[in-house]
Amino acid sequence: MAAVRKKRRVWRWVFIAIGVVILLLIVKACAFPSKPPIRYITAPVRVGDIEQTVLADGVLQPQQIVDVGAQASGQIKLLKVALGDHVTEGEVIAVVDPLLENNTLLAAQANLEQLQAQRRGQAETMAQDQRLFDRQAITYAGSASSKQDYETAQTNLNVAKAGLAALDAQIKSASLAVDTDRVNLGYTQIVAPISGVVVAIVTKQGQTVNAAFNTPSIVKLAKLDTMTVKAQISEADVIKVHPGQSAYFTILGDPTHKYYGSLSTVAPAPDSIATDTGQASSSTQGVAVYYSGLFDIPNTDGRLRPSMTAQVSFVLASAKNVLIAPTAALSTKPAKDGLLTVDVLDPKTKKTSTREVKTGINNNVDVQILSGLKVGDQVVTGQSSGAFQPPKPPGSGT
Repeated sequence: MAAVRKKRRVWRWVFIAIGVVILLLIVKACAFPSKPPIRYITAPVRVGDIEQTVLADGVLQPQQIVDVGAQASGQIKLLKVALGDHVTEGEVIAVVDPLLENNTLLAAQANLEQLQAQRRGQAETMAQDQRLFDRQAITYAGSASSKQDYETAQTNLNVAKAGLAALDAQIKSASLAVDTDRVNLGYTQIVAPISGVVVAIVTKQGQTVNAAFNTPSIVKLAKLDTMTVKAQISEADVIKVHPGQSAYFTILGDPTHKYYGSLSTVAPAPDSIATDTGQASSSTQGVAVYYSGLFDIPNTDGRLRPSMTAQVSFVLASAKNVLIAPTAALSTKPAKDGLLTVDVLDPKTKKTSTREVKTGINNNVDVQILSGLKVGDQVVTGQSSGAFQPPKPPGSGT
């Protein structure tokens, strides 16, 4: 029995000791928690292309667009085009009822013919007065007629000449009227001033137009083989761009395809200057100011259309096949001689080392590395608590 009791006491002390150890471990874990290992977020240094750009929103416009209007009043008797039709310069687009202009021309021609007939009669009268005056001049010189008869013949001749000159002036005026009415009749045939595409039909067949006070539009023609990109450049970026600079844009329908061009014009003032009164108002203060940048782009395949939205990029600097690293890997404080520092992780030792690097183009996403790194180096872009994870191969993400 004594041996059994002794054995029980031994086991009791063993359990007590184990409990004390467990309690101490719990207290230590609560009072002095262990720090989790640092997990580095890395990215590889790679070879690629980089560019620094200025972004702007833009809209596509036809290089040339014309409102084709009617200079004659009346009903549109015939509309010979439909939306999207291609027309050539001089082609008849529409016909306005020519009855009024035709009647006006006929009246003007009749008036001209009447004046021409009167002139022929007046010319005969003047010729007769000329013969009478010539005879009176002979007889008066030989004292065979009186001075009064001579002067009467001279007056009649002068009156006939004046009448003929007046008729000549009237005929000239009537001829101009005939020419004007003939032109007005021609205006009833509305022709295309340029070759292009019908992008809008403003007036339908059967409508009546009045050209007395303005020129009503019939259709809109546009040349779509070349489009103009009108980009809105913010005042913060406009000083960075200039004519001749390389530019490209993408459209919503195909954001992966880039259309390249060259900036041709940067507006010296914003579009709002046309309506600006010269006095800043409280309603316009603080509003962003934008300047228009224009460049042309070929549209031989017709994919680009008027009023399409364009995401425009003006290239400030670019380089191809150079070392690139994430901008996030750069230190915020420069080192000596204008160099920057980056932390590079050794995948084997799981330790980092700091290196000085010389940088080039920086687009705030990637940065060009001129010296200090090599392809495949794993640069640290951030860190978080957790177990260490080895760097991922290039192209698989961070």
